[in-house]
Amino acid sequence: MTDIATPAAPLPDNSSPEMQGRSLFQLALIRFRRNRAAMAGCVMLVLIALFSFLGPHFVSHSYDEVFPSYVTIPPSLEPRPDASSLQGVMESIASRARVDLKEFAVEGETFTVTFTSDKPIDPRTTRYVDRANEFGDATIVATEDDGRTVKMSGAVDREYFPFGTDGNGRDLLVRVMLGGQISIAVGVLASLVSLGIGVLYGATSGYIGGRVDNVMMRLIEILYSLPFVFLVVVLVVFFGRSFILIFLVIGAVEWLDMARIVRGQTLALKRREFVSAAQALGLTDWQIIRRHIIPNTIGPVIVFVTVVVPKVILLESFLSFLGLGVQAPLTSWGALIAEGANNIQSAPWLLIFPAIFFVLTLFSLNFAGDGLRDALDPKDR
Repeated sequence: MTDIATPAAPLPDNSSPEMQGRSLFQLALIRFRRNRAAMAGCVMLVLIALFSFLGPHFVSHSYDEVFPSYVTIPPSLEPRPDASSLQGVMESIASRARVDLKEFAVEGETFTVTFTSDKPIDPRTTRYVDRANEFGDATIVATEDDGRTVKMSGAVDREYFPFGTDGNGRDLLVRVMLGGQISIAVGVLASLVSLGIGVLYGATSGYIGGRVDNVMMRLIEILYSLPFVFLVVVLVVFFGRSFILIFLVIGAVEWLDMARIVRGQTLALKRREFVSAAQALGLTDWQIIRRHIIPNTIGPVIVFVTVVVPKVILLESFLSFLGLGVQAPLTSWGALIAEGANNIQSAPWLLIFPAIFFVLTLFSLNFAGDGLRDALDPKDR
């Protein structure tokens, strides 16, 4: 009797689709997107940046354009001038031109006016009308009584000031936009300067240690003892007043705090197992600092940067107040807030609008910084 061989049963297919791994950056990005407060802060920062940098392209006024007829007017969505005020404006024009106002009428966006005088009226009287912010394109349409009666017509210039105007008659909306451009630029650039210097200096000092660390920290203490205003005055005297000097000076001072924070983090990290493993593999000190020390200090550093930006904005406004920062007609949020604080009783809108944008930027930076700290924290990986 022979055994009949039975075919072997097929082996179960235990193969599964290949799992695609995620990098640490992708995991951090996922955690950051789940933080609603951080995402709201980022959206608000983007909106404020668009308002500051793109907004002036959609407004007909410039930041240094003066409207003598609209000095310190409150914010309103209604067009200026009011129909009730045009009669008084034309009477004032007639008084300056030394003529008598006989008739004045407004129909829609055009006006007609009749001037009389005992002497022939100079045709250049139209310049008095054009100089007023309320009227424009004045032309003589008729002349009677040997030039002693002149009839003119022109357009009524309607202006909108949703944020009101300042004490010089400049549109506050455009001024806030310009202030946002300068404040954000100074805050970001000065923070980048302090970030680049402070991280490298602090990581090097903390990792090498010993006498090098002692000398580097004593140097920071010496720089701390120098008066900030005195340092700025000296630099302005030597290099002149400029926008670039502002963020360079502020960044050169703010890196001291950054260096001490990074040094403290480095002292705790250099005793960790992954640093010992990197040393055993033969990596140089610079390679360890660049690949292991600095990346693991990103969390505290980013949080500190989000605090430095509004602090830099305040420092810039302080310098502008002393005459060492942004000068008129340029402005910044800090300078606008300082100006509004001096007129808070008579014109509170001069303080309210720049303060709103400054506070929104401050809170948005804090929320975004907390979200980045949580997403990049090595303990949460």
